[in-house]
Amino acid sequence: QMHLEESGGGSVQAGGSLRLSCAATGVIHNSYCMAWFHQAPGKEREGVATIYTVSKNVYYDDSVKGRFTISQDNDKNTFYLQMNDLRPEDTGMYYCASDQALVCVFTDDIPPSRADFDFWGQGIQVTVSS
Repeated sequence: QMHLEESGGGSVQAGGSLRLSCAATGVIHNSYCMAWFHQAPGKEREGVATIYTVSKNVYYDDSVKGRFTISQDNDKNTFYLQMNDLRPEDTGMYYCASDQALVCVFTDDIPPSRADFDFWGQGIQVTVSS
């Protein structure tokens, strides 16, 4: 069982930056897929970035490409989402998620979904004002 906890959310003005962190504890295998999901108010939860711990292969949704960067610190079992040039539409809850059985290959045609991931953090709020 893996436990995930997000931190680093908050409120910023459009164009600003935030870095979200996700600390993983519990039973952690050598290889697993980590993801960040965004849930805007009244909308479905959508995957915005993923990373595979072994290959470091990453995926980004078109809406965040060039602005967000997912990364990992293996020593600390911590994952990050660096968010730059934030926009009001980035507002919402952000969740980190993991799956220890997933190879973690996503594309624009096959994006990550909630069903792909077994473990979830409690979520953290990001608010971007215009």
